Amino acid sequence: MKMPAVKRGEVWLVDFGLAAKVRPALLLTDNPADEELDLVTVLLHTTALRGNQWELAIPKPFLKPGAFHLQQIQSVPTVRLEKRLGFLHESEMNLVLEALAERLTM
Repeated sequence: MKMPAVKRGEVWLVDFGLAAKVRPALLLTDNPADEELDLVTVLLHTTALRGNQWELAIPKPFLKPGAFHLQQIQSVPTVRLEKRLGFLHESEMNLVLEALAERLTM
């Protein structure tokens, strides 16, 4: 069964397996093309905040208070995407991309 189209900037509940459980994650990539692996790259959202520089809080009504954790980037099969929760606006997505660029150049 083919997954419905997914888009960069959407936030989904993702099944990360037994240890990491089901949690929200931001899609950093669009729906994979037919010739690509059926994977999307995501940024995990956490409510277990540690107060470090790699936590980016973007409050949304569909998320519990917490932050996207810039150290937790993963690629997951689209079959692990369980439910679309909402999306980030372009300005919010730009904040994420700027913070990720800083993270990846350090």
